[in-house]
Amino acid sequence: MTDLIACLSTGKGTWGHVSRLISGQGWSKVFLITNSFGKERFTPAPNVELVVIDPEKPLPELAENVRLALQGKVSGMEIALNLVSGSGKEHMAVLSAVLKLGMGVRLVSLTEKGISEI
Repeated sequence: MTDLIACLSTGKGTWGHVSRLISGQGWSKVFLITNSFGKERFTPAPNVELVVIDPEKPLPELAENVRLALQGKVSGMEIALNLVSGSGKEHMAVLSAVLKLGMGVRLVSLTEKGISEI
């Protein structure tokens, strides 16, 4: 099974999308990149690890924080990635971290037909 990395931050209705994405597939592990608000308000499933970031920090620092949080925890060489929730800055930090860790990326989203690779 594949690990899922997803942003869980800003965007109306995106938390529901991410929740359905998590429960809609048998992911090995799920890593949610979120802020302190997400940590306080989102109740993760047992296989979900929250990676809490401060979106006010500079982009290079955010990317390094995400990279360090994921290093050694992700299974395999390829991950499923969902960027429906969050800001462009958060998306860049996550993508930078994943690529620096040498992982392949499959972009996934919840569609009318279920979870689909984009």
